[in-house]
Order: sequence, then structure tokens, then C-alpha cells
Amino acid sequence: MKKYIYTLIFCKLLGWKVVGTIEKNITKCIVIAVPHTSWWDFFLGIFSRAILELDINYVAKKELFVFPFGYFFKWTGGKALNRQKKENKVDAIAKIFEENEVFRLAIAPEGTRKKVEEWKTGFYYIALKANVPIVPVAFDYANKEVVYHKPFYPTGDIEKDLPLLQANFKGVIGKIPENSYVPKK
Repeated sequence: MKKYIYTLIFCKLLGWKVVGTIEKNITKCIVIAVPHTSWWDFFLGIFSRAILELDINYVAKKELFVFPFGYFFKWTGGKALNRQKKENKVDAIAKIFEENEVFRLAIAPEGTRKKVEEWKTGFYYIALKANVPIVPVAFDYANKEVVYHKPFYPTGDIEKDLPLLQANFKGVIGKIPENSYVPKK
């Protein structure tokens, strides 16, 4: 019933479609969502994961997980991250993977909704440390599609792997087109 309601709203009323999936046997992965140009991207993720009937999480500072909003953040897949500790964030997030049977972590490698020329690479090192694949997901506002690409298994050679990942986003336009990430050639 929940899937039907989300599909009705997202696909029928709003005119979007979800292309591809994350296979259910991939219970742990990094989901990189690109381009990230608007706060509306959060809702694209919420709708598409409900339609695919998958748990997809995100991490946020632990201060957000207090009453009354803490319930909302947990309900939408949020996991609290203690940013005050002198703990390496890659290690801290890799530990979250260890502690959970199912954990698909959504990250915007741009790190902001503003225009960027380079991705932040933390997602890559988290995937290596946690030994999980990276699933590229394109938020294509021009075609009204959320596209889930095939999982990518990082080799440890970031110079070789990043262009392969970024190729999934060639021609993809975000909600604010001028802020869309343009992969290097």
C-alpha cells in the first residue's frame, strides 16, 4: 500500500520515474546522489527508496536527533554521527556499517548544493574501509528521472575509479541547472 501511494504521488501526479534499482541482496553500499543542487533532492531520495522498497540511510550530526525532530530524522533513515569526537569520520562511518545488518548510505559527493568542480572523496574511502560497493544515483530534473546505476566496486585506485563513477552523471541536470556537476572529460 505504501509503495502504491508513493508511486501514485511521485510518478502519476508529479510525472517522475525511477529507473533501475539496488538489488535486495546488496544490503550494504554507498549511494552517491548527483547532482545535489537543491533541498528538493532529499524528497527525490525519499520517494525513490519507498518505490523501490529499500532502506537507504544517511548520517547527520547527533544534535539533530533530539526531540521533537529526532523522530523524523530516524524515520527517514537518519543515523546520528558524533562530530565532536576526535574520531576520523571515515572510520566512524565504517563502524556504523559494521554495527548494522542493512546499511545503504546516501551521500552527495559534491558536499554542498552550490556549484563545485571537484567531488569530496570521503565516500570513496568509506566504501573501501567498509568493503562495500558504490551505487551511483542520478537526480535528473531535465528528464524527471531518478536513475539507479549498477554497483561499482572500488579498486583502491581513486585516480582511475573516480572518472568511471563520474561518467554516470554526464548530461544530468539538477534542479538548479547552473549548479549541476559536470564530469571532466
